[in-house]
Amino acid sequence: MPAPKKTARRSLLVTSAVLSSLALTAPVSHAAPKPSPSTSPSATPPAGMSTVGGERLGRPGTQVNLASGVPVLPKDLTARSWIIADAESGEVLAAHNSHWRLAPASTMKMLFADTVLPKFPKTMTHKVVPSDLADVGSGSSMVGIKEGETYSVHDLWLGVFLRSGNDAVHVLSKMNGGIKNTVEEMNEHAEELQALDTHAVSPDGYDAPGQVSSAYDLTLIARSGLQKKDFREYCSTVTAKFPGETTKNKKGKSVRGSFEIQNTNRLLAGDSDLPVYQGIAGIKNGNTTNAGATFTGVAERDGKVLLVTVMNPEKSEHNEVYKETASLFDWGFKAAGKVQPVGELVPPKSAAQASAQPGANDAGEAGGTGDGEGPSKPAVGASAAGGSSGIGVALGITGGVVVLLAAGAFLINRRWPLPDLVRRRGRS
Repeated sequence: MPAPKKTARRSLLVTSAVLSSLALTAPVSHAAPKPSPSTSPSATPPAGMSTVGGERLGRPGTQVNLASGVPVLPKDLTARSWIIADAESGEVLAAHNSHWRLAPASTMKMLFADTVLPKFPKTMTHKVVPSDLADVGSGSSMVGIKEGETYSVHDLWLGVFLRSGNDAVHVLSKMNGGIKNTVEEMNEHAEELQALDTHAVSPDGYDAPGQVSSAYDLTLIARSGLQKKDFREYCSTVTAKFPGETTKNKKGKSVRGSFEIQNTNRLLAGDSDLPVYQGIAGIKNGNTTNAGATFTGVAERDGKVLLVTVMNPEKSEHNEVYKETASLFDWGFKAAGKVQPVGELVPPKSAAQASAQPGANDAGEAGGTGDGEGPSKPAVGASAAGGSSGIGVALGITGGVVVLLAAGAFLINRRWPLPDLVRRRGRS
């Protein structure tokens, strides 16, 4: 079979390639045993961790190939675990305890979204009943969903991505057959992605015994989510209008108000002590008592797309998880093309056997409907539908297949780029 046709390199990011129809076997993954429900993370990483993605990634401590011309890593990193990876090639540029199983907090919502997002079309509506919100954890982050009100699926996903709303997660989970079913599907999907450090107990990341993930797995999950158009749009949206309560006006007519919500990702939205990070485009932050602060982000600069995950910085300064993420992004952009990787992000188990089918829909829109655009028509709008707006740099993509350069001359686990990424600016 001929090797995949090479596409011309775009000026900013990659263009789509065509899936090879050659079936390959995904590499065997070696993971540590699954955690027991009673297991809680120790103060130090275990001596033996998963080696998914490479033997060095299973070692405790910092893994990086410093050499002439490679910048020194930031000296003020305090996170228990972190990883920097090339989102296109999957190369891990540097890592620190990347397979250490830790509480993920709301970064677990990335797995929830990657699992459930394709199930329902954006326009589908749901009237909230008391049982939808009955088991939302005390002290949860909320977007403000009200019983008796009707919301579109689009509204609910805005609540998940922007406000990290556990109420929105629970409504979508109930629509998906219930919490138990959704968690089971999330764990099945994590196994398919080879995110073998991950065990979901709740769909929203709320602290629960045995609920764990790792910096490596969260990065795998983010990379998978970014193959979906709706996922990219939601995670890069900064502000949006969210439906409020229905009230009666002076004439006795029912009117539905709305209020503005803003993304809690401070590298995307900025804060008093933190500017918007140049090139940031998502993805998800989290913070709970057990997990501390967690964050996975994606950013583009000078044609390079990087993924960074940071888990539980020890330093308690305001926005510390974002500051350490920004410093790792800075290092990664300087080191890209100079540093030799220490491992790789593996593809899903089924990726090696996937093949492109004429007319197949892999655009990843919710509800499984294509957007009607071909690979030559990149999407350049920066905001999700429904009055949402993006600020700074966002990532967009057209329809088309996920890029999987799979042929005898290639190691499939070294090439799983993002499809048709283009740089977008949307300021409001």
